[in-house]
Amino acid sequence: MGKIGFGGGCHWCTEAVFSVLKGVEKVEQGWIASEGENSSLSEAVIVHFDASAIDLATLAAIHLYTHSCTSEHSMRNKYRSAVYIFSEAQAVAIHGILGELQQEFEKPIITKVLPFVSFKENIEHFREYYSKYSENQFCKAYIHPKFRLLMQRFSRQVDRGKLKHA
Repeated sequence: MGKIGFGGGCHWCTEAVFSVLKGVEKVEQGWIASEGENSSLSEAVIVHFDASAIDLATLAAIHLYTHSCTSEHSMRNKYRSAVYIFSEAQAVAIHGILGELQQEFEKPIITKVLPFVSFKENIEHFREYYSKYSENQFCKAYIHPKFRLLMQRFSRQVDRGKLKHA
């Protein structure tokens, strides 16, 4: 079982996106801190996955396409665009993957590759947000469009049994 951290947008949205993928066994939602200038907690998820069912390159591509990976907007402290790695091998792999994926984007990808340092899980009420509140306006406005993108671009990786409202 592999694990990798992703941050970039609302952790409710990020959790929902990765939760519907084949090969993803568990998604922990909360805040991740790294080191140095990135030592503050920022909304993120930890994705636990079966590498024989979904690879790191696919996970990284889905991450880039489902958040503003080329935008240095005013909310970047709260929503740091990052891949949090758990080993040097992951760092090397992710740097290579991001380099390859850059060709698919017009603007430079700003997503950082950062070492995982700590995690603070969200309270129970907000975990698995989409499965609890799929019909509220937030989900309709922010999560449903991400599901549509997943179905258009990554449909082979989506477990339709996990997907409620595509």
